[in-house]
Amino acid sequence: MISNEPLADESVCRLPKVELHVHLEGSVQPETMRELSRMRGRVGRDVDKWIRQQQQRGYHYASFMEFVEAFKFVAVLLERPQDYGVAAARLMEWLAAQNVKYAEVTLSAGVVLWKRQPLDAVYEAVREASLEAEARLGLRVNWIFDAVRQFGAEHARQVVRWAGRYNSQGVVAFGLGGDEERGPAELFRDVYREARDLGLHCVAHAGETAGPESVRQAVELLGAERIGHGLAAARSPKLSALLRDRQIPLEACPTSNVAMGLVPRFEDYPLHVFLEAGVLLTLNSDDPALFGSSIEREFLQAARSFGLSWQQVVQLCENAVRAAFLPAEEKQSLLAGIREAAAI
Repeated sequence: MISNEPLADESVCRLPKVELHVHLEGSVQPETMRELSRMRGRVGRDVDKWIRQQQQRGYHYASFMEFVEAFKFVAVLLERPQDYGVAAARLMEWLAAQNVKYAEVTLSAGVVLWKRQPLDAVYEAVREASLEAEARLGLRVNWIFDAVRQFGAEHARQVVRWAGRYNSQGVVAFGLGGDEERGPAELFRDVYREARDLGLHCVAHAGETAGPESVRQAVELLGAERIGHGLAAARSPKLSALLRDRQIPLEACPTSNVAMGLVPRFEDYPLHVFLEAGVLLTLNSDDPALFGSSIEREFLQAARSFGLSWQQVVQLCENAVRAAFLPAEEKQSLLAGIREAAAI
């Protein structure tokens, strides 16, 4: 039975959590950036200057493309498979410290290919880090390979084939990120069909910087099983009903949406619109190092901003388990852990 104790920060923090929308590259914290610079014998003046600029601007961006430039700055720092391994190890430690028990981490495989780096060696490095984290920290991790929409269908097809190669080695899904306007869903129908044929789950960023139709197309044309962000769906009751009826979860990232000016304030995020529509909503940190967020802070801020009950906070934790790409028995184990912690 879930406790009726007053909602407190420590209660939220102790709940076991699942994160489904977190980008490896966007999780590289300032101290990790400095660590990577030291590993290469650099003074790191450019890194320190960039970090100061990010902090001074309060992790806010004037446009999506301004955010993309920040993401690229971090991605370019990851020069070697070893760098990716360090970034993954630090992310696992950070997630475990927030009581995350399972995560599906997005690797921007399309960016790795764009940089002409060896994707096999990069994935082996991050996979090794995640397996070590599972053994040492009790954090289970699977991976999503992400393509860049504006790079086109053939680029995405390459990412799918790499993802299929590692489908039995921790890669559970193929995803699509980037500029929704320059890479509309209709370009990727065959790519998503190939992903399903390879046994991959399918996700897509949609309705973040484009309107409700982008979400609808991700569902109806691509067969996306989860939607990254989906913010624009709040403007369409019919679309919210579609997501509810098909039980397609949204990977909500409120702090991210505020940082890019898509909603004015955290409390303006349409969380209650989605909950009241019956949409399966999950909370996530997206690119936590670039937005000054974390999964723990998302839960704490949501509880405060929206006056969530203890039952609703627990439900959001459980939603993430139900939306995860895991076998039923693993989901049941995670749900049992959440309920046990919630009843203390």
